[in-house]
Amino acid sequence: MVELILARITLELTDLLVCIGIFIAGSVLSFFIWQLALRRKSTKIVAEAENEAEVLKKEKILQAKEKFFQLKSEHEKYIGEKNSKIAQAENRIKQKESSISQRLEETQRKKNELDTIRENLNNQLDIIEKRGEELNKLHRQQVEQLETISSLSADEAKNQLIESLREEARTEAMSYINEIMDEARMTANKEAKRIVMMTIQRVATEVAVENAVTVFHIESDEIKGRIIGREGRNIRALESATGVEIIVDDTPEAIVLSAFDPVRREIARLSLHQLVSDGRIHPARIEEIVEKTRKQIEEEIVEVGKRTAIDLGIHGLHPELIRLIGKMKYRSSYGQNLLQHSREVANLAAIMASELGLNAKLAKRAGLLHDLGKVPDDEPELPHAVYGMKLAEKYKEKPEVYNAIGAHHDEVEMTSLIAPVVQVCDAISGSRPGARREVVELYIKRLKELEAVALEYPGVVKTYAIQAGRELRVIVGAESVTDKEAESMSNEIARKIQDEMTYPGQVKITVIRETRAVSYAK
Repeated sequence: MVELILARITLELTDLLVCIGIFIAGSVLSFFIWQLALRRKSTKIVAEAENEAEVLKKEKILQAKEKFFQLKSEHEKYIGEKNSKIAQAENRIKQKESSISQRLEETQRKKNELDTIRENLNNQLDIIEKRGEELNKLHRQQVEQLETISSLSADEAKNQLIESLREEARTEAMSYINEIMDEARMTANKEAKRIVMMTIQRVATEVAVENAVTVFHIESDEIKGRIIGREGRNIRALESATGVEIIVDDTPEAIVLSAFDPVRREIARLSLHQLVSDGRIHPARIEEIVEKTRKQIEEEIVEVGKRTAIDLGIHGLHPELIRLIGKMKYRSSYGQNLLQHSREVANLAAIMASELGLNAKLAKRAGLLHDLGKVPDDEPELPHAVYGMKLAEKYKEKPEVYNAIGAHHDEVEMTSLIAPVVQVCDAISGSRPGARREVVELYIKRLKELEAVALEYPGVVKTYAIQAGRELRVIVGAESVTDKEAESMSNEIARKIQDEMTYPGQVKITVIRETRAVSYAK
């Protein structure tokens, strides 16, 4: 039994050893097989890597060859362009060398010709000098013979000839001067009238010009009470804020605004309009609206000045001058709006200056600024023409411009030709029919006063005020007034009218003295 157990154990151990041996042999065999497979796989990978490396190598070699050929082509192209430019430069240099050579040859040829001409001229000058000496010798001989024949020296004969020619020339010159003066007198007046008439015709202006508004119209009289306010506080606040006297009376649907400053009147009018439209009328609101309106008016004044300068083509004006031009819109003279009058004078002056061959731009500039002194911010004691001249000079206007401004009422001596043009155009604008409003009674009264002033002088027979009071014709008796006295009388009447009367523009005084011989055939 024990042996059986031992045999079985031995058999099992033998089987175990066999199994272990088989396992070990299988493991060794598997390892060798795995090593063999791994070696084959690595060999395959190496072969594939070598193949890929060979392919990449060939591709890179091809790319390198292509890049080389491309660079070689570009280089050859660059070299070709350089060679072409060099060849062109060489051709230009050769052409210039050829041209310079031709010029040098031409210059040398001309130099040879000039040398030849110079030699010929020198020879001719020598011949002329010789002939001149011969002529001088002959002239001296002839003079000596003439002196011997006439018993006069050459200087004495020359003086007598000069004296006779001088008298003859003086006579002819006086005759020629008289003819020119007569012709100038005949044509100057006609030409001046033509220029003035054509200038007036070429400027189209309105016949009636509006004044600054001084009456504020309302829809009903109920609004008057709201404007006055409780115990008059609204109207007092409005008068204090605007500086305008507001007259509320029995005039139906109207309120009168009274102030010497037209800008203040316009501010008051616009403020009233806005307050009435808004409906809220109390002191705080009044001050707010007046201040806002004042700023709007100032902006509008500047805008009007700029627009006027642009419309007339005038540039480079000082901003302060532009503002003063805008203020002209709210100023009138004899019922004529000052801005419209200045624009009209500017256009007239430009046209007249062009006709006379003067600087039209300067004339237009002076015409626009000529009444600048009528719209000052303060109240100067100087006449408006002189004050306007000082303003223009202060703001760097040209001397011709500010002289024309100061001289347009003869208060400053005229130093340029533009000054009389502006003066004439100012008179034309102010004296044309309908430019300035005047009550008929005052107009007739002024004409009668003009005629009465001249009738006071002795020897005056009749007086006529014509051309709307622009000219006064005085007829005197020939037996009681001489020509010199007539001239003196004209000056005295002009001075008296200037000192004692008020009139727009200027008045021409013409004293007529004529002698009539009358007889009858029976």
